[in-house]
Amino acid sequence: MSEMIIRSATTEDAARLLEIYAYYVENTAISFECEVPSLEEFKNRIAATLEKYPYLVLEEDGLIRGYAYAGIFKGRAAYDHCCEVTIYLDRDSKRHGFARALYEELEKALRKIGIINLYACIADPISEDEYLTKNSEQFHQHMGYAKVGEFHKCGYKFGRWYNMIWMEKMIGEHR
Repeated sequence: MSEMIIRSATTEDAARLLEIYAYYVENTAISFECEVPSLEEFKNRIAATLEKYPYLVLEEDGLIRGYAYAGIFKGRAAYDHCCEVTIYLDRDSKRHGFARALYEELEKALRKIGIINLYACIADPISEDEYLTKNSEQFHQHMGYAKVGEFHKCGYKFGRWYNMIWMEKMIGEHR
């Protein structure tokens, strides 16, 4: 039986995390980023996130299979109880429960720092194609997120237009 652990990311994980992410940049419209960031840039992103938010990796038998992190929703004090969440899995590590496990741990960590509202910004196909399906939206729905907004034809990648949706989940009480 394999051993799975979830732990905080470090900048030492950047090469593996970038390897996972690069696939989505180069081969899918899941990320609207069109160029793979440099390793140095990716290390800086991890370090900047860890200054305020959790950044988690999931390892199975010592190999990182995916990661999830939170980030600023909007740069105003009134939004301090909100954050944006992001998750990426190794392309060969889907359908093992890794995404659910990562998001559940991320939610626990976010509750501890007073986050109540979670937002996911998701690329959404006008019609599914080889670069983008509705899988991310369906996963987030399964995790308790509701679609709260849609932007039409705002992302252009691989010679096609894609929509973007916002999904929201409340993980605490608004007192």
